[in-house]
Amino acid sequence: MSQNQFATHPVASPVRSEYLALVERGALTSDPAQLEAATHFDRLWRDLTEQRSKGFWGFFEKPRHIPGLYLVGEVGRGKTMLMDLFYGALPIKEKRRVHFHEFMDEVHAGISAFRKSPRGRDDNADPMDAVTKPILKSGLRVLCLDEFHVHDITNAMLLDRLFEKLFAGGVTLVATSNVEPDQLYKDGLNRQLFLPFIARLKAEADVVTLLSEQDYRRLKFAGQQVYAFGSPVEVKPVMDRLWLRITGGEAGQPGNIESIGRQIPVPLQSMGAGRFAFADLCEKPLGTRDFVRIAHHFDSLMLDNVPQMDRTKSDAAKRFILLIDSLYDRGVKLAASFEVGLEALGKDDKTAFEFKRTISRLNEMQSEEYLAKGLRDAAPVETVS
Repeated sequence: MSQNQFATHPVASPVRSEYLALVERGALTSDPAQLEAATHFDRLWRDLTEQRSKGFWGFFEKPRHIPGLYLVGEVGRGKTMLMDLFYGALPIKEKRRVHFHEFMDEVHAGISAFRKSPRGRDDNADPMDAVTKPILKSGLRVLCLDEFHVHDITNAMLLDRLFEKLFAGGVTLVATSNVEPDQLYKDGLNRQLFLPFIARLKAEADVVTLLSEQDYRRLKFAGQQVYAFGSPVEVKPVMDRLWLRITGGEAGQPGNIESIGRQIPVPLQSMGAGRFAFADLCEKPLGTRDFVRIAHHFDSLMLDNVPQMDRTKSDAAKRFILLIDSLYDRGVKLAASFEVGLEALGKDDKTAFEFKRTISRLNEMQSEEYLAKGLRDAAPVETVS
């Protein structure tokens, strides 16, 4: 997109406009608190696009840092949805949207790799420089972090120096969280060492509270049968209707999820939900890290055409077990169609023991209690299966 196109973009409030379009199509119910939050995203959108249109991001010129946005609110209030509308509307290539825990996982991996390198064995070496320099060299200008939450000392002790360098390099932070900045890492070990980061965060990002009273995520599944049983032809109409309920009537579009430097294709995604066939996830070379990425990317997942798994499908059965574990640990809502009943799914003695836990979890995941709960703060694992 040319500089002139940035300057003459016809929509001055793209987040609000797209939000209202979703309301008009019936995908969303208009919420005054969400509309108010949309105005803050539009302010940031204008600041960023105006800076770019005036040529402040020249190749040799350090960009002026623009204060970002920290959107806080209870679960299911639409924080991630609003951030995604902002991200999609931002006509800037130098942007990234990632779950907070995944981002910090990458930071830790970078530090570990640096310390193992010859340069990292120098007593004066700064691992944070080694981690942030590639990020800044890539030209990143906007970092969107979903579900910002600090619960362990390793992240707490890194954040201030990490974001000191990112902010100094011109990176704007956009974050969603269930926790006010002043409550981050509450009662954590050596919390006084974390307080400078809280001050830095509040100085570098506007804190906006989303005061919606409705848990919209919970409404999607209220009173719904989330599992269907039968042949693919029999259950497809049922699953299609449930998909449209979950997405508010939006058909969805294909997409991709980045995982370990590669892309996982998503056949359909919309409004925080992803739709896959069993073969898309369980008959492809995917592992635990991939399934955790998926569980962090979606709050709801639809899985079509789960077959009975005998000895000929041992590998697929193992992946299915890992997938359900990842979704369950995260609290993702699952809608699925099965060719046979749950108790008849596992017919392979190689996975019989593990499958007992999987069936137990599948039963729990269709309960009203499970469907009423919010997402859990499950951090990514350190190893790949």
